Formats: sequence, C-alpha cells, structure tokens
Amino acid sequence: MAESAVAFLLEKLGNLVIQEASIFGQVEVQVRLLCNELQWMHLFLREAGATRTYNNRLRLWMNQIRDADYDAEDVIDEFMFKVERHRHRRLDILKLLKLLPTWVSFADKLPFVHELDARISDINVKIEKILSNKGRYGVENPAASDAWNNAFTVEERRERRAPVVIEEEDVVGMTDEVEAVKTGLIGGAEQREVVAILGMGGLGKTTLAKKVYNDPDVKQHFGCHAWVYVSQKYIMRELLLEVIRLVMPLVDAERSRISMMAEEELGRKLSHYLKKMEKYLIVLDDIWSFEIWRVLSSYFPESGKRSRVLITTRNREIALHARAWRLELNHLNQQESWELFLRKTFQVRRRTEGVCPEELRNLGWNIASRCGGLPLAIVVLGGLLSRKEKTRSSWERVLQGIEWHLDQGPESCLGILALSYNDLPYYLKSCFLYCGIFPKDHKIKVRNLINLWVAEGFIEKRGKQTMEDIAQDYLEELIHRSMIQVARRKSDGAVKSCYINHLLRDLATSEAQDSNFFEVYEKINFTSPTSIRRLTIHQNHNISQNLRTSRLRSLICSSTYIEQKTFTSLLELKLLTVLDLPRPNEEDHHFTTLPEEIGDLCHLKYLCLQGWKIRSTLPLSIGRLVNLQTLDLQHSEIKSIPSTIWKLHQLRHLYGSPNMIVSESMMHRCLTDSHSGVVDKLTDLQTLYLRSGSWLQNGRLQKLIQLRKLKLYGRFNNFSELYPPNLMNLELKNTWLSEDPIVILGRLQNLRVLKLMSFAYVGKELVLPSGGFPKLEQLKLDWLHALEKLQVRIGAMPGLHILQINKCCKMKRLPDGLLRLKNLQRLELNNMVRELIEDLGTKEGEGWDRIRFISLIDQDLDH
Repeated sequence: MAESAVAFLLEKLGNLVIQEASIFGQVEVQVRLLCNELQWMHLFLREAGATRTYNNRLRLWMNQIRDADYDAEDVIDEFMFKVERHRHRRLDILKLLKLLPTWVSFADKLPFVHELDARISDINVKIEKILSNKGRYGVENPAASDAWNNAFTVEERRERRAPVVIEEEDVVGMTDEVEAVKTGLIGGAEQREVVAILGMGGLGKTTLAKKVYNDPDVKQHFGCHAWVYVSQKYIMRELLLEVIRLVMPLVDAERSRISMMAEEELGRKLSHYLKKMEKYLIVLDDIWSFEIWRVLSSYFPESGKRSRVLITTRNREIALHARAWRLELNHLNQQESWELFLRKTFQVRRRTEGVCPEELRNLGWNIASRCGGLPLAIVVLGGLLSRKEKTRSSWERVLQGIEWHLDQGPESCLGILALSYNDLPYYLKSCFLYCGIFPKDHKIKVRNLINLWVAEGFIEKRGKQTMEDIAQDYLEELIHRSMIQVARRKSDGAVKSCYINHLLRDLATSEAQDSNFFEVYEKINFTSPTSIRRLTIHQNHNISQNLRTSRLRSLICSSTYIEQKTFTSLLELKLLTVLDLPRPNEEDHHFTTLPEEIGDLCHLKYLCLQGWKIRSTLPLSIGRLVNLQTLDLQHSEIKSIPSTIWKLHQLRHLYGSPNMIVSESMMHRCLTDSHSGVVDKLTDLQTLYLRSGSWLQNGRLQKLIQLRKLKLYGRFNNFSELYPPNLMNLELKNTWLSEDPIVILGRLQNLRVLKLMSFAYVGKELVLPSGGFPKLEQLKLDWLHALEKLQVRIGAMPGLHILQINKCCKMKRLPDGLLRLKNLQRLELNNMVRELIEDLGTKEGEGWDRIRFISLIDQDLDH
C-alpha cells in the first residue's frame, strides 16, 4: 500500500505549508523537492500496486519507497509535536504570570525548523538513491512488464487460467442453486433476460454455471449456445470472435474472412445471426467491468424468443447494471465442507462415510474448518492431502502450514482471491486491508469501521459529501465486490455490522504484513526494535516495552485489557493517531484516573475507551487533543467530562454514556473564557450522545448544522431549544418531558428515526400532526408508562416504514389513524396489554388484514 502512504504524506505536507506558513519559507527548497519526488512516485506506485506483484526486485524497491515515505511522515509529525508541546509549556508559564500572549513565536520554533530542514534534506538524498537503484538493478515498469498479457487471445487466456477447478461431480450443497438457475434460464418472460451468479472468488460460480450449462434440459431448450471466459484481461474483438466461432457453423474460408473483420463489423454479424435463431444462451464467465457488459450486450438482440445470457461475476454492481435475476452463492457449512474435503482427499465420488481413519478425523475436520467454507480452498488442500501419506504427522504439517500452501504464486488459492484485490480501485485497497486488523469471525461494527477509516486518512474528499458518507459508499462498493460480507442490517436496511471471510482475511493480513501496513502482535518478534505503523492485539498480553520506542501510529486491541501501568507507558507513543482499547471484562481492573499525559497525544484522531471503569472525570488535558475526531466513552463509568471538550473543534463524533455529565463548575468557566469555546463551536460534529445539562442553553444545538445523530439522556428544561436543522436520528431517554414533544420534533424536515425511550415522555397522549415528519421512516416508543393514546393525523409520517411500541402498559387501543400509514412495512407490538392485542384481532377490513400481516407481536402483559 505504498501509493496510499505517499498520497497521505502529500496531503500532510500541504497542510503543513498552510498551518505553518512562517516556517515554509525556511525549508521551502527541501519541501518542494520532496513534494515533486512524491508526486512522481505516487503515479508510479499506483500502477505498480494495481496487481499483487511476485517480482521480488519490484517488491523490495516499493518497500524502500514506502519506508522513506514513512520516515518523512515521522519527521513532519515529530516537528509538529515539538511545536505543540512547546506552545503548551509557554502557555502554562504565561498563564502563571498572568500574561496575555499564548502563541509560539517564530524565534521559539527556529531550533525545530533547522532540524526539520536537515532531516528532510537527508530523506531527499535517500529517495534519490532509491530512485537511481530502479535503473541500476533493472526494476521494470509494472505496466510495461504486464503489457504482454493484453495480447493473449481468448484461447490462450483460457489455457492460462488457474488449473484449480472444482469438478462438477464434486459439487456439494448446490442442488437448490442448480434448480434455481435452470428455472431462471428456461422459464421467465419472452424477452431476452439476464441471469447472474454472484459471489467472491472460489465459491464455485463457474462450477455451478458449468453444471447448469451442461444440463441436458438446458442443452435441449436452447438450440444455440456459447460459453466464453472473459476475465480481467480481455480484448473485445477476440471475445466476439469466440462467440461467433461457437454459435455459427463456418467453413475455413469464412473463418479466415471473419478473422480479418474489425470489432464493430463482428458485432453486427453476430447480432444479425442471433436474431434469426429460435433461442440462444450465451454464458459470459468471470465478468469484471461494466464496460464489457455494455458493449457485448448491445450485440445480443432482444429476439422475443426467451433467449438468455448467463453471467458469473464477483461484483454485484455489474449484475444490477445488467438488470439481471441474481443468485448469490453462500459459503459451505461445516458439514458440506467436510463432505467436499473427504471427496477430494480420498478421491471418492459419492459415499464418504467411513473413508477417513478415526485417528485423522479431528485433524481433517480442523483443516476443512480453516478453509472458511470456501470450496476452492478445500479442493486445493484436499488435492494436496490426496498425494500425501495418510498419517498424523503428515496432516499436522499441512495444518500448521495452511497459509503457505494456499499462497504459492498467482495460480494458488490466495492468488486467485488476489484477483479481486487487484481489481479494487487504489482508494479501496487500504480500506479492505484494514478489515484484516480485526480477529477472525469478528463482527465489525460499521460505525466504528467508518470512523477508523476517516481517522486513518483513507477517505478522499469528494465534492460536498461528508467523509463518513463517502466511507459508506466505499463500504457498499466492497460489499458489492464480494470482499466484505454483511453480518447484520439495521431496520432501515443500512449495514450495521460486517465481517470478512477467513481466506480473504488471510489475504489482507498477508498483503498488510508484506507492505508494513499493519502487524498482528501475536506474530511479531520483539527481539529487535520495531518500525510498526499499526498494531492489532487479539489476546491478553503484557504489551512489550519495545513499543515505546517504535513509530506506532495506530493501536487496536480487540480482546485484551490494559492495566493502568501499561496504559501510562502507551502515552509515550507521541505519534499515535488511533487508540482503540477494549472494555475490560475483569472486575478487579479499575483505573482511578486517566493520566494528564493523554493530552500530549496531539496527533490523536480516534480515541475509544468504551466500557472503561474510570470512576472519575476525564482530565482537563483532553482539551489539548486538537485533532481528535472521534471520542467514544460509551458504557464507561466515567462520571464527567470537562468543559475543555468544547475546544476540540475537529470533533465529529462524541459518544458519551447516560450518567456522564459535563462538569457544571467548569462549564461556567467555559462560558466566561473566550479561549475555551462552547458546544456550538464544534461545527463538524455529526454524532452526539450525552447527558443533558446547561450546555444545551441558548439554542446552541441549532447552530450545529452538521449534526446527524443525537442521543440525549436525563431531564432538561427548555425543549424548544432542541432543534438541530439537519438532524436525521434522535433518541431521547429519561428526559421526563411533560409536554408533547411532537409539536417541536415534527418540524425536523430531515428526521428519519425517532426513539422515545424509558420515561422520555410522561404525558398521556401523543399527537402526530398533519404534515409532520415528512421523511420519518422509523418511530419507536418504549417504556412510556403513562402513554394511553397515540393519534396519527392525515398526512403525518407519509414515509413511515417501521412502528415499534414496547411496554407502553397503559395503551389499550391501537393508534388512531394507523391505516393512514400506507407505506408501513412492519408493526412491532412487544409486551403490550392484552386489550390492545385483542383490538388488533377484531378489526375488520382489507386495511386491517394488511396491518395484521405486517405485525410482529411478542408476549402480552396480563393487565
């Protein structure tokens, strides 16, 4: 990922020039020289990084460029850290002396500037030597070295295709899929239709397509059929020639004449021939781009005779673009994996019961499980074991070296999966690799993943979109490309959590370690100093003291606890950008305080202390984290946060807990101190979870035009001040509102989700006004114990999809006007009184039949 590192450094240099204009003149020559070299390297590396290189010289050269880039980034960040630390020391002295000036003058920075100039000069010399080595040692331009691949004909490319194929007789668990695809091809409408088989590499898309294509019923149904392998490296003219040769009976003279035709002429000839056919079936195996479908489909005529096109692809977007009926393949379950493993290992076709010796059964089961339900991996390892002795020692060696066996060259299992990685746009590669930082089978919370991507600098600016919206687009694209799988969706259909397949994760960790993108703690040799940039810890460890001298930028702990002594040592990592620490599960591990030194991490953009048992306030120094974007304190026992939090003007997401307050005494000083600021200064704030307090006064939330999601806990006085104009998601909990809040909330034109939870409202009636909540999609009422009546006026909530009413024990009748919600897709009634449930059962009419059909009813309360 050297090209991403270079791009990030270029942006950082640009920011340095803007922020420290007085310094730039002193180091202008060296900085401009560095920028020029970086721009050229970025272009070259983008081409080189387009494929997973097995060229050792090119790989070494790219790694050296990356290391030089990291050195330059360290120099800049260390300079900024020293300037910031000097500024705060000067600030403390001046405040002590009650003097006004608090900035750092250029004279104060001069020693740091001289050091910066010298170190950038050294890096420029280093880069010059690396670039000269490219010619000296014959490092080829990757585009030139790969150019010969583009000259392959269809036949040559088919012959070069990876030899590892799941044979049709070895197909396991695809009976239903075969029938579904057959039905899609043989049945359906009169016009030409497209059927798509989707899934990540190695799932058996081609195998399934072949099984259907060779089915006697399919062969008989279509008088004209052709199978064409497309791949990433295709030539359109050659593909058209292949289809023509397969569907048209040609004599030698015609073959010779057709082989001389241009692409457009070939397309017209094919289209003219297919129009005359009764029915045709064209299979396009392994499509990677929209463009190839757009061109080829224009030559497949709409004959009105039930003709079909069957495509296999790893990219859902291509199937959507083709308006195809889609079948998405799933991974094999454990039993199906075991069945396929036995067939390949013991070379049996049908009955596999008893073929595996009992002493090898557990080993074999573990090997099959390590394949993550991917048929290709099982076939590879099964084929390997079929040629080895059936002994425990032999199978144990294979189990211990699984990753090595699956990653031997471009035609290996991981090599085939790497085709999907190679096909990713450069801006998605870092995002994909980052998913490998989490443990196997870990359900990744999308909210956290997106905030981490933004903090790491992976997201490129795009018009007026927020970085989070762009990151959401990145995630959707990775899902459509079958690189990431959806684990769970929200009620509105958005992805809530995701995961990465075992072998794709192996690919990500392999690529990441080769490029020094991240390291897994359990695999590091700490006998020598390390230069790790990102570190993930999956198990409980006493974190090595070597980390304190490293250039670590990101530390992510997934399932370990951090002792206070260890945490304090981590604060010596002054260049940290991401610090994501887990909630301690051990009851005896409590922090008494969070050290003041946390404020020294001036580069920190993401800080997660979720679930930490810090039973005190956060230190005042938290206000020195001027680059902080995300602060996650959910489920922690932190009692309060200081008002210095409002100084963090780059803060985008603040996740507090219900009992956490902003210290009132400090707030008073905040309001009278012009240098501190208040909540309305956080103009980038998009997410805010916090207990209500005086910080809400004077309509400050109305000024937060970027605020999208708000959770408020606890009572507050003036509800009319709660009016952020672009709010999309609002949850109120324990607010004890006595006046109907809907009058105010109904004016929120962009609100999509509204949740009134646990005594948020203590009145007897809620009235949803006509024209109110024009974009609301979900309404949840939970534990509103006084609520007796809910009215839906004409024109209220026209787009509501989900209505959830839980534990509102005094509500005995269904909402008035419920039938007016024409777009309602789900009604949830959980733990409601028996009279209300009976009311639903006795209503008559077609509208009430629909309501009953979409209702989900949990146990009723006996009142």
